[in-house]
Amino acid sequence: MKKALIVGIDDYGPPNALTGCVNDAVELAALLEANGDGSPNFDVRRIISSEESVTSEKLHEAIGELFTGDADTAVLYFAGHGFLDEETNDGHLVTQDGKNPNWGVSLSGILQKANRAHPRIKSTVILLDSCQSGFAGEVSGLGDNGTVAHIGNGVTILSACHRKGFAAETNNGHGKFTDIVLDGLGGAASDVIGRITPASLYAHVDQTLDAWEQRPIYKANVQSFISLREVPPKVPKEILRRLPHFFPTASHVLKLDPSFGPDRGEETERLKAVPVDEDNVRIYRELQKCHQHGLITLTDHEYMWHTAIFSGGCRLTAIGAHYWRLAERKRI
Repeated sequence: MKKALIVGIDDYGPPNALTGCVNDAVELAALLEANGDGSPNFDVRRIISSEESVTSEKLHEAIGELFTGDADTAVLYFAGHGFLDEETNDGHLVTQDGKNPNWGVSLSGILQKANRAHPRIKSTVILLDSCQSGFAGEVSGLGDNGTVAHIGNGVTILSACHRKGFAAETNNGHGKFTDIVLDGLGGAASDVIGRITPASLYAHVDQTLDAWEQRPIYKANVQSFISLREVPPKVPKEILRRLPHFFPTASHVLKLDPSFGPDRGEETERLKAVPVDEDNVRIYRELQKCHQHGLITLTDHEYMWHTAIFSGGCRLTAIGAHYWRLAERKRI
């Protein structure tokens, strides 16, 4: 039970028209609908200004429906204009019919709905690619009936910029923030097992933008991370489960020898009396995969080939020890 409301508005009246928001919404919706292996992920409702008029009434209704009923995860994504009303100290997602004093949908009102939905909806993720979107979740904002708009249990907010910032567009028809989010959801923000969480997505955005660009904002009140999307693991899970077999302890140094090396190259003549062990070759291939993704480090040589041919060793890195512990506890 995972659902997502994806909204993109380009078609504001001149001179306020945008160019990348509909593209952002279309591509994000397609990514969230399925995991990397094609299995179903989120049940997505898409609202884009190229297909229908995105009015305040329509967006209020759609957001209300998003936070109605039960779900494991609910995602709200908005790409379009944002506005911070200094007089009322409230941020808004600006709809096509938005104008002073009714700009569209209040950010603090959205947060109140998300807060009230817990625990019927276990986790809510709000992704905002709009100017001044960093206001979302500030305790100074007031929600419905004058209630302070704090971040409730299970709620995560990831916005393109801070409360005074502006969300930039790229030259390839996307918002800069969403362009990086799409890259992250495509797999760049996944962990070794292939999970993409809001936190890893934020880390990917944060690392990609430099100090002179817009700065993304991450706010959360969660006890555990949820997965927004899963892609194929960087290291197959069956290999990760065998880490305690290869390394009896997290600090163990595993020694290899020429029987692990299937391709002996210029050392073939010297090693002709040492048979190749096919079981060891399988282990070598699996360790090679772990080395490629930073789970093991070599103790004596720079490359895996030399480690096998010249009887070197390997041991777990810190991240490798983490997955070793997960495998030891049967959590993979």
